[in-house]
This record gives sequence, structure tokens and C-alpha cells, in this order.
Amino acid sequence: MAKKKAATKKAPVKKAATKKTTTATRKKATAKKPLTKTQIIAAIAEKTELSRQDVNAVFDALHDEIVKSLAPRGPGEITIPPGIIKVRKKKKKATPAGKRMNPFTKEMMTVKAKPASTKLQVRPLKKLKEIVEPSS
Repeated sequence: MAKKKAATKKAPVKKAATKKTTTATRKKATAKKPLTKTQIIAAIAEKTELSRQDVNAVFDALHDEIVKSLAPRGPGEITIPPGIIKVRKKKKKATPAGKRMNPFTKEMMTVKAKPASTKLQVRPLKKLKEIVEPSS
């Protein structure tokens, strides 16, 4: 006669404890997005107790002043709002065509001529630098 083997019971498998995500941990995980134009205008309107139309009018006036300052007959420089950033025009000279050394391969290569151009230079000033990187 054949003997039957006794069935061995396996221990029940425990599931790993799942960590419930709270709203606080979800907020930390999501990256902060930059404010949109509408959000910026709404925040300024709320802080200054002006209407959104008034804030828009201020930004339009600021735009007009920037255009005047950077226009061909303007001074070519403007500080927006004083102490935050400075925008200025910078004239670049024309570069002639010729052979120059490639800094990576050290080979001589032919470079096309580039015409003179005007570039914008935006510089952060002291107040903005202190906001980003406070001195200790």
C-alpha cells in the first residue's frame, strides 16, 4: 500500500506595508512651476489693492519705457525697477571670414564672416542677487 504524504502548510505571505501618501508628501514631490502672467498680475493686484486693469496698465507703461530706452535713438540702457535688473544694448563688431583653430580638436577650420549686430544684456543688480543668494 502506498502511504500518502502529509500536506505541509506554507506560512501565509505577508504583504509589504504600503505607505499612504499624504497631501504634504505629494506637494513635496511635485516641482514648483513658474507663475503665469495672469497669476503675477492677480498677485500684484491683490497686494496693492489695485484692479487688474490698473496693474495691466502699469505693465504696459513699463513696456513702453523699455521700448523707448532701447530704441535706436534712446539711451540704450534701463534699470527695471530700480535695483533689480539692468537691461542694455550691446553692439557687437563684425567678424571677418578666415581660418581659426577649433578649441576642441585643435584643427584649423574655416569660419564665415558675421555682420555687426546689437544684442541685449540683462544683468541682475544687488537687490536681486541678495534675494537669490543671501550673504551670510
